[in-house]
Amino acid sequence: MEIEKSVVRLIEQSLKKHWDLPALSDYQGTTYQYKDVARRIAKMHIIFDGCGIKRGDKIAICGRNSANWGTLFMAIISYGATAVPILHDFKPDNIHNIVNHSDSKLLLVGDVVWEGLNEQEMPNLEAIILISDFSILYSNKKSVKTLRDRLNEEFGKRYPKNFRPEHIHFFTENTNDLMMISYTSGTTGFSKGVMLSYANLHSNIEFACEVLAELHAGDSVVSMLPMAHMYGMSFEFIYEFCKGCHIHFLTRTPSPKVILNAFAEIKPRLIIAVPLIIEKIYRNNILPVISKPTVKALLALPVVDKQICHQILKKLNDTFGNNFIEIIIGGAGLNQEVERFFKKIGFAYTVGYGMTECAPIISYSDRRETSLYACGKAVINMEIRIDSDDPAHTVGEIQVRGKNVMLGYYKNEEATKNMFTPDGWMKTGDLGVIDKNGYLYIKGRSKNLILGASGQNIYPEEIEDKINNMPYVVESIVLDRHGKLVGLVYPDFPKLQEDGKNVQEEMENMRVAVNLILPSFSQIAEIRFYPEEFEKTPKRSIKRFMYQV
Repeated sequence: MEIEKSVVRLIEQSLKKHWDLPALSDYQGTTYQYKDVARRIAKMHIIFDGCGIKRGDKIAICGRNSANWGTLFMAIISYGATAVPILHDFKPDNIHNIVNHSDSKLLLVGDVVWEGLNEQEMPNLEAIILISDFSILYSNKKSVKTLRDRLNEEFGKRYPKNFRPEHIHFFTENTNDLMMISYTSGTTGFSKGVMLSYANLHSNIEFACEVLAELHAGDSVVSMLPMAHMYGMSFEFIYEFCKGCHIHFLTRTPSPKVILNAFAEIKPRLIIAVPLIIEKIYRNNILPVISKPTVKALLALPVVDKQICHQILKKLNDTFGNNFIEIIIGGAGLNQEVERFFKKIGFAYTVGYGMTECAPIISYSDRRETSLYACGKAVINMEIRIDSDDPAHTVGEIQVRGKNVMLGYYKNEEATKNMFTPDGWMKTGDLGVIDKNGYLYIKGRSKNLILGASGQNIYPEEIEDKINNMPYVVESIVLDRHGKLVGLVYPDFPKLQEDGKNVQEEMENMRVAVNLILPSFSQIAEIRFYPEEFEKTPKRSIKRFMYQV
């Protein structure tokens, strides 16, 4: 499918074409049509002018997902400034550091985040603007506050006969110019500023137009992933906005209860999710049903099995609003037991693979072409290779190149250089194989790889997948402790108490059961229970580095 070659032109065209359609909503709150978003973008451009912002200047934005967040982001990139989205759950010191490191001149901030910040720690800012109402929290120019107070009057002067589609004329970008700096959450250490160009984002939109053609203007989607993370940014917001969809922001912590209520009400046409959310819904809504002895017995009978699977599929589809094309799962590996069951019942899911440094997509196959446990094939404009002598059978690092690959890390030439091979391929740090049909299978992170006593490669993610299938387990991580494999488990404490089970005894029972299905070289020496949920990144991956000893 041929699309406009400019990200900014796509945004401009969408605003004009879908003028009277609903664009952005806060879940159970205010809805803005595309014409409302266009008008508010124009007003923000007046404020940016008043702050002395020039093309290429950095503007940071930090707050929970909301219609205002989306509007402000579109205002930044359509103005020609460089967006610096910051995760709202970063600590204040981290936010101060990112604002300063990125050389941001403006900070657009949520009210909750603002409570912990100190403008004196960010001395280079021209102004700080509140996301909820665009009010000026701080400015080193008195004229900026005056401009904000008289904004409607100034807007009326510029557009005296009402603001109309023909008034929208955004700048034209150079494709390789810097569009945004995305600071990674990093499961292995400190954040780095990933420099993404307009070409990187356009390539992701081009991919989405090709594989998600069934999504149309007016269709609804739910934005539940952090907008400051590229997975949610690209495929719950930017692409949908360019298509003229109605984007509903949850604006609150996406617990399974909140998500399911939203799905039932909004009936989204496309669902973007991380495995943790999908696995919780499976364990809470499906597993209790198929674990009953009578249902297990019936599932062993071929004819009855088909009927039961059909009923379960209907229930699962209803859970997600029963209007979706497919559910795209990414950000981490999907539990193999869950995936096997989804495949068996014909659930419309697929698993993709990407990273912030590719804005983010690397591999994908749609629901009709998925291969069990794979995360698709290389997408349009991208190539994948495995750094191994036998890529189909011997695990090696996954390396990529193509239009999606970042410009580099902001003000960090050494880290940028270390990310690339001498012949120009980007090193992902992930390990995998590619089969003869081009399907990519991820085995784990190279930093997590454990070398066994006899030199065997042990992938902790594969062991964790088996532990997570055990009763009373919410989540787990497997670590190398002084040459022995130790599993840390966050148990389902309420369920253990309900069943009258001793935590320590169940941990040992679990260790024995898991070792029965593991090779001798990857046996678990000990399982310890952890008293609280593990710290996670915004894409819900465990921050493993925090638990290393």
